[in-house]
Amino acid sequence: MVDLKSLKSKGERGFLDGQFLIAMPGMADSNFYRSVVYICAHSADGAMGFVINQPQQLTFVDILLHLKVIADEDAILLPDETREFPIRKGGPVETGRGFVLHTDDYLTQSSIPVSEEMCLTATVDIIRAMSRGKGPSKAALMLGYAGWGAGQIEDEIANNGWLTCPADEALIFDRGLADKYNRALALMGINPAMLSMQAGHG
Repeated sequence: MVDLKSLKSKGERGFLDGQFLIAMPGMADSNFYRSVVYICAHSADGAMGFVINQPQQLTFVDILLHLKVIADEDAILLPDETREFPIRKGGPVETGRGFVLHTDDYLTQSSIPVSEEMCLTATVDIIRAMSRGKGPSKAALMLGYAGWGAGQIEDEIANNGWLTCPADEALIFDRGLADKYNRALALMGINPAMLSMQAGHG
């Protein structure tokens, strides 16, 4: 398991810190098919990030009920904005654990800075605050994360598994997951159809 705190605490910044990884059409790992991954930390020891465009079957209300943040009879009273908050598959590691990427206008002692403007919090407190409309102004809730050991992600990039580009905060928090892959490619000026055609030639 890659530990975000240990990756961050060493003060190293890898070249993938704060970058998007965009899966190439030939990505062999089905966990990352057409995925966009935001890298929170990268160093010589490995990398950790979150898939930001894969929907989770569970709803935010399911999460609130499971954590006993609200009672069954209160679920119907939640505003639509809260009920429709999307949950994402953050990656194949620790899929039962929740992580919230969010703006730094909400902080607790357990919040870890991942960029100048974003933090990561993985405690129930932030879920409770979000359910009451007192959470961060922007947030993305993921179950699970993506982790790579030392040198692993560098090898995958060298083998044409990923494209990389600077992360776009608006795209991270955007609730429209279905076309996020294409929009991430558009940040690089790439037409998805052209990418697929190029990948077909070997």
